[in-house]
Amino acid sequence: MQNFRLLINGRLEPARETIDVINPADEKVLAQCPKASIAQLEQAVQAAKQAFPSWSQTPMSERRIQLMLMANALQIHKQELALLLTAEQGKPLSQARAEVDYAQAFCQTIADMRLDNQWLIDNEQQHVQLQRRPLGVVAAITPWNFPLLIACYKIAPALLAGNTLVLKPAPTTPLATLKLGEAILNIFPPGVVNIITDNNDLGPLLTQHPDIQKVSFTGSTQTGKAVMSSAAATLKRLTLELGGNDAALVLDDVNVDDVAQDIFNAAFINSGQVCVAIKRVYVPDRIYDRMCDAIATLAASAIVGDGMDSASQYGPVQNRAQFDKVCGYLHEAKQHGTIIAGGDVPDQPGFLIPLTVVRDLKDGNPVVDEEAFGPILPIVRYTDLDQVIAGLNRSPYGLGGSVWSSNLARAESVANRLDTGTVWINQHCAFGPHIPMPTTRASGIGVEWGQQGLEEYTTLRVINTKRTEAAGN
Repeated sequence: MQNFRLLINGRLEPARETIDVINPADEKVLAQCPKASIAQLEQAVQAAKQAFPSWSQTPMSERRIQLMLMANALQIHKQELALLLTAEQGKPLSQARAEVDYAQAFCQTIADMRLDNQWLIDNEQQHVQLQRRPLGVVAAITPWNFPLLIACYKIAPALLAGNTLVLKPAPTTPLATLKLGEAILNIFPPGVVNIITDNNDLGPLLTQHPDIQKVSFTGSTQTGKAVMSSAAATLKRLTLELGGNDAALVLDDVNVDDVAQDIFNAAFINSGQVCVAIKRVYVPDRIYDRMCDAIATLAASAIVGDGMDSASQYGPVQNRAQFDKVCGYLHEAKQHGTIIAGGDVPDQPGFLIPLTVVRDLKDGNPVVDEEAFGPILPIVRYTDLDQVIAGLNRSPYGLGGSVWSSNLARAESVANRLDTGTVWINQHCAFGPHIPMPTTRASGIGVEWGQQGLEEYTTLRVINTKRTEAAGN
């Protein structure tokens, strides 16, 4: 087995305790990773705190260069990182390589962004300048669905803005993140980036720590609420990207053959383990049966298996707890709907669930109303568009959604009525590091990605100057 170590104050450190990391394809122990102690968490926070004054004063041009070096390191270690991603997360190796590529592109895109001062008033009487300053030490807590990408899209803006960072990956997918720490060991000054791992026991200590100024968390809504509560005593800045239950709203003028593949792809990307994946599809009476048949046909032909097998198109659910949760939704779907693809979980080791499509469910059923976060897609029939829109806007979630229509003007009109952070038209999961991802309601607080996401890692300062000429009058 490989030897994995924590990154603390520019050194790779072992830990007294370890955690077994399980391969979700066969449930075998893949590796052991260090389990940081409370003392090591404190060392990481203090290292970041001590590194902050120097790093925050480092010219942005130099910070930009170091982010580009990080992007290069991702490319150099691409194969090694991709193999770890597939082994610990489960996704097919081709998709793991794509995740590394996207993480690299994200670092490069962020490195090109700016945080220039702005003049609000500039006249003979007064100068008012708006500045954006770094916050201090940032705690970044990442989930298990895209371990490397999400780590990078927190590291890059935090560091470019002049902050230092303590990163804690999910305990079921820590390996690629720890390997990233090795890859960037000699790029950043000691203490600027620290990576610790736990067994879901150190999060509260990070989020309530008085020396941490901001928490950036991606994960479930339930855990996000706990993070917010824990951070309240010290009034930390928060960015919370939480659960979603994105709906694809299909209008009655679409050509089923034109959109079924795209809807299917956006629903089952990463075996449905994506916060902004399509989690439910609403289809009008007139084309309901045809849409159900088209998506079911695609699901039935999909190959689900070990991500290391080149024939696999979709990997397993990542961990036992999530597997059991999705199986519960499958049971509910069988009880109250009609399974038209998948549904039968193989009796073998591993967390493999076939891509499952269920029809004849209605709003109010947990499979429709809640976020399964796995390879199960309900297709809901509707007759009244206004009622559907009202129902979607009553959902506690508001991360994303999409409208599908052959009439762009009509689609845009409907899109403007949906209360979600992002609304796509004739596409879904179309995102990029330069496009902000805002959140609403139970789907979170703040913005990830884009210029607005970068600015989340700063605080504002106003320099308000009375001009000498005015003072002498």
